[in-house]
Amino acid sequence: MTRSSDIQALQQRLTEAGVKYAIASYVDIHGISKGKFVPVAHLGQMMAGSELYTGAALDGVPQDISDDEVAAIPDAANLAICPWNRQLAWFPGSLYLNGRPFEACSRNILIRQLEAARGMGYRCNLGIETEFFLFRDTGDGGFAPLSDRDTAGKPCYDPRALMDNLPIMDALVAAMNELGWDVYSFDHEDANGQFETDFRYADALTMADRLVFFRLMANEIARRHGAFASFMPKPFADRTGSGAHYNLSLADLETGDNLFEPRGDDPHDCGVSRLAYHFIAGVLRHGAAISAVIAPTVNSYKRLVRQGSMSGSTWAPVFLCYGSNNRTNMIRIPGAGGRIECRAADIACNPYLGAALILAAGLEGIREGLEPGAPHHENMYNYRDAEIAAQGIRYLPRSLGEAIEAFAADPLAREVFGEAMFQAFVDYKTDEWQSYQNHVSAWEIERYLKLF
Repeated sequence: MTRSSDIQALQQRLTEAGVKYAIASYVDIHGISKGKFVPVAHLGQMMAGSELYTGAALDGVPQDISDDEVAAIPDAANLAICPWNRQLAWFPGSLYLNGRPFEACSRNILIRQLEAARGMGYRCNLGIETEFFLFRDTGDGGFAPLSDRDTAGKPCYDPRALMDNLPIMDALVAAMNELGWDVYSFDHEDANGQFETDFRYADALTMADRLVFFRLMANEIARRHGAFASFMPKPFADRTGSGAHYNLSLADLETGDNLFEPRGDDPHDCGVSRLAYHFIAGVLRHGAAISAVIAPTVNSYKRLVRQGSMSGSTWAPVFLCYGSNNRTNMIRIPGAGGRIECRAADIACNPYLGAALILAAGLEGIREGLEPGAPHHENMYNYRDAEIAAQGIRYLPRSLGEAIEAFAADPLAREVFGEAMFQAFVDYKTDEWQSYQNHVSAWEIERYLKLF
């Protein structure tokens, strides 16, 4: 939006809606919203990039303190008037440096891959399932689910615990629908205090913007009810963790037709087209590097295990494989077909970076005509290591350290991120892993302090 008439119309619309301040937002390496508040009277300046930021003050925005400041250029197409405080309007934005897109901006990294897809005649559609926890602080410095009834060993789909959390969930769902996201279901998930919302897919950039805003919004709404929303992948060792399953498809740029829908070209009878299988093969080729981005924390890899929950299953993938409506594969093809679901992603991811690397890998698979091999319809948890090796199936990384090594060794990761962001990501996550390794945990104290 560059025309002054458009900006004036937007300014009038926001003023009439009661908005006092606009937030010129962008994200750090974690995908956390950052920004400044700008009075609506100065909206025109904000839209032109008046709000400047020192990247060195943030996690993983690769700048030195002596570098020129980056500017946030807001995207008016995806603005959101904050439902919990309608005096605020949030604008997702991309960073610019000296008048040009800042290469290391997370949002710009995704935009570059979307442009690559457009060059091949595709639009990328994306849906992200939002799993998260609602907790209250306890007097002993800990945390607990809000409901005293939320104690079941298998709480999945429990309407009683959901009803106890309904004041928060109802406010959240109402806010999402006010924004036009079209929530079609929500439920209590498999861990105590864990919930999921499902809403309509969108183009990949819009969906990434929405996930960033969702995490901000869920916490603001929860705080008004004396609670907090947690996007830690796995806060309980013996319960399931929170995924952020990426549901992807490619559409024809001209007609909008879903190109992952099979039209007599489904060689494995899983419900997708041959094009989708090429895409899957590219994702699996780079799956270990992708894991570092979509499962980006030390804690993420405590979710990506076979067992470790009261329900007897973590519902998270362990192997680099794909299959039909089977939740033990990294890539699942849901029963309805026409899309693929990457199940390794968790709710702590930076959605711009995750979507960018998955899309780049999938496009590579299409360009090279890669084949993913035979699908797996069986429960992959039942295989032993020797059986997995005999089938030529690789494990997903088992720790953040392994994932970062894979990311650092993958040329596609460097190409997609650009040199500065690639190195910043490797350095930041390597330091995070080393810090964790050097930490002496309560488990170690309990086990070893008086053992000998």
